[in-house]
Amino acid sequence: MSNLPACPKCHSSYTYEDRQLFVCPECAHEWSGDAASSAGEDTVQAKDANGNALQDGDTVTVIKDLKVKGSSLVVKVGTRVKNIRLVDGDHNIDCKIDGIGAMKLKSEFVKKAAT
Repeated sequence: MSNLPACPKCHSSYTYEDRQLFVCPECAHEWSGDAASSAGEDTVQAKDANGNALQDGDTVTVIKDLKVKGSSLVVKVGTRVKNIRLVDGDHNIDCKIDGIGAMKLKSEFVKKAAT
C-alpha cells in the first residue's frame, strides 16, 4: 500500500488519490497533493461576472439564458444554483441544478448571490 497523507480537515486516514487531488471519503474534502497545505485550500481561482471571487459552496445566480447542449432544456435567467464546486478548465463550475441535473457552467455567466 502507498503512504497517503491524512485529511487536513477531519484527520481521517482513509484518503485516496483522484488524478492530481487527494480526497477524503468521510468529509468529502479535496486538496492538491503538491501543495503543502496548511489550511488545505485548493488553488482554483474563479470570478463571477462582476469580478467577485467565487469559492466552493457558494450560491450563484445565472445572469443569461443558457441552452443545455444536446437537449431542448434552457437554464433561465435568475436560476439560483447552490453549493457550487470550482474545477479547472473552461467550464470552471460544477453544480447540480434542480430539474436539470449535474451541469458545468462558466463563471462569466453567473453572479455571486447575496448571503
